This record gives sequence, structure tokens and C-alpha cells, in this order.
Amino acid sequence: MSLEVVKEDEEVYSWREVKLASFPELERETVERRRGRDIVIAVDHGPNSKHAFDWALIHFCRLADTIHLIHVVSSVNNEIVYDASQVLMQKLAIEAFEVAMVRTIARIVEGDPGKVICKEAERVKPAAVILGTRGRGFIQSVLQGSVSEYCMHNCKSAPVVIVPGKEAGDESLI
Repeated sequence: MSLEVVKEDEEVYSWREVKLASFPELERETVERRRGRDIVIAVDHGPNSKHAFDWALIHFCRLADTIHLIHVVSSVNNEIVYDASQVLMQKLAIEAFEVAMVRTIARIVEGDPGKVICKEAERVKPAAVILGTRGRGFIQSVLQGSVSEYCMHNCKSAPVVIVPGKEAGDESLI
């Protein structure tokens, strides 16, 4: 009789790579420049996510770094969602290059946001995981759950930087 080992904490998830525009300036890099850090930035279509992305470019990224944009969706097979997400990732990759001259790798991943972000952090082994927060109060976060709270407690492979949401009326960082 043969037994199959089942790992309970190992989840399989679907994902699709995003083909981003190439920047010849980054393709001709020397080996010395490539010694930068990997940084995971979780993004969605919301303003607080954009604020966290802007914050990361201005305050965290250095010239040789590579940012890994992670966008979590309910289904990577929904072409409407995938296309909208791909447009978002392309726009952010161009902005990252123009503002901080960093290389960008993007993934659209299917699943539960907190678990997927932690799983991607485990895969990439980044210097940090950066994400925004909706700015809900303690009670709302406890009752509804919070992706940033989940990541803060469960990402074991990198420090988690939670960027507070910008207040209504605040100017953009970029």
C-alpha cells in the first residue's frame, strides 16, 4: 500500500506573466549595476495602492533595484479583468522607469490577496514587501479582515512596509 504525502500549508495558485515594454537603457546594464535589491510592491486599482507605489519609488527604490509588481485578482482567465490589470501594470512600469530608473517585473496572480502576496514574497525573497492600506479603523479591520494586517503577521521572508493611505486632498508624491 502506497501513501501520498499531502502538505496542508502548500497552496497551488494560478498566475500570468505580464509582458511589459522593454527599455533599451536597462537592457544594456553592466553586471555591476545589477547588484540591486528585489522589492515586491502589491498594487490594485485604488488610490491608496498608487500612493504606496509612489512612496516606494521616491523613498525606497534605488537605481539598481528591481521592483516586482503583484496584482491579485479573482480569476486570471477573465480577459476583461486581465486586460485592465495589464494596462495598470504597464502604466506603473513606465512610471517606475521614468521616476526611479528601476527595472520592473509584473505578475497578475489569482487567489486570496494576503496569501498570494506572502507566497510571492517567499518566491522572490525581496528586501521588502510594500503595500498600501485602506486606512480603516481597528474594529473594521478585525471584522472585515485586512490584507496589510495579514501580510504583516504572515510574511516571514521579508519586512513588510505598510504605507498609510493619503488623505483626501493630499497632493500626489509624484
